[in-house]
Amino acid sequence: MTSDDFADAQQRVIARQQRRLEQAQAAGSLRHKQLSASPQFAFPGRARLARVWDSIKGREGTGPAFRVGQLDSELLDEELLELLKGQVQDGLKFFGSHLVQDWSSEITLLLRAILFKLSIWDNNASYGAALQGLEYRDTSGTLPSRWQKALYGLLTVCGRYGWVRWEEHLMDRSNVLTRLTTFASTTHDIASFVSFLIFLVNGHYRTLLDRVLRLRLVAPSNQINREVSFEYLNRQLVWHAFTEFLLFLLPLLGVSRWRRWANKAWRKARTLTKGEDEGGELSFLPERTCAICYQEQNPTSTEEVLMVGGGIVGSAQTDITNPYEGSCGCVYCYVCLATRLIDGEGFLCLRCGEIIKKCKPWAGDVVEGKKSVTFHDEYMSDD
Repeated sequence: MTSDDFADAQQRVIARQQRRLEQAQAAGSLRHKQLSASPQFAFPGRARLARVWDSIKGREGTGPAFRVGQLDSELLDEELLELLKGQVQDGLKFFGSHLVQDWSSEITLLLRAILFKLSIWDNNASYGAALQGLEYRDTSGTLPSRWQKALYGLLTVCGRYGWVRWEEHLMDRSNVLTRLTTFASTTHDIASFVSFLIFLVNGHYRTLLDRVLRLRLVAPSNQINREVSFEYLNRQLVWHAFTEFLLFLLPLLGVSRWRRWANKAWRKARTLTKGEDEGGELSFLPERTCAICYQEQNPTSTEEVLMVGGGIVGSAQTDITNPYEGSCGCVYCYVCLATRLIDGEGFLCLRCGEIIKKCKPWAGDVVEGKKSVTFHDEYMSDD
């Protein structure tokens, strides 16, 4: 289809919609005249009720009402508010849990005020309505005035906060004010329900406040796409499936096993390239120090050790506890050594460089002298 044909088709559609609108208006005016001239509607109240009922049943207006989008926009706004409130509460819990409990209503008031200023006051649409391609318009089709937006913000932001505080104030009391508050709340709920039923019929005003202020959520253009996009949901499902697949696959691959294999290969390659003497990279440590504990808490290369202090003495955190010796004779902590040997592939000794594949309890004891370490049997008789 060429651009000229498309423009002609649009003009025909617009002309057809205009004719339908004129026919509906003519039928409505004729209906009002007949009702007014009828004897059964002699008193003025009946005629007014008939006009209200016709306006409820009528579907004429600026265009087909996007009811799903209007309801979804309200849900998105509430979800955004809950997300922001959760983030603020997580940040304030470090200053004390009592802050969140004592100032919860004030936090909600501040967040609602910020969202109202950045969305409806500045752009004539909330964030949820903007995602649905809708914006607030007056009944005449123009943008809402400043006093309409000011009243909307005053009632939705400050009004909700004041009502919550008022109910908390009357929570433990039973008097005339409590009964009046309950009656007002019940009346508001009934009126909101009736307004919502009317909204389901004609789709003009989503809430009772919108109906009072004569504000409608409409599309800014009649060319807007009214199809709901689920691309974000598809991306979320793909991401969840991918993460679940990784959680299932990683234990089967044995990441720790491949990491140890890479460390062994790296140490061997570094030993060959630097021409170091035979022995492990931590062969300089004293016998009472567990090389594995030291490797986890300190630099592993000899050059870094010399830069730090020029010699290692050891500490209580790196001393051997529950000593076990490997097949090479070097002594480690039992937990450290058993953790390295759990996969059955062996462990490259950090002291002598040999492969350790099994271990056994160490029956000796360590006696530290000035510059040497000697061993003696626990049951050796004294001379």
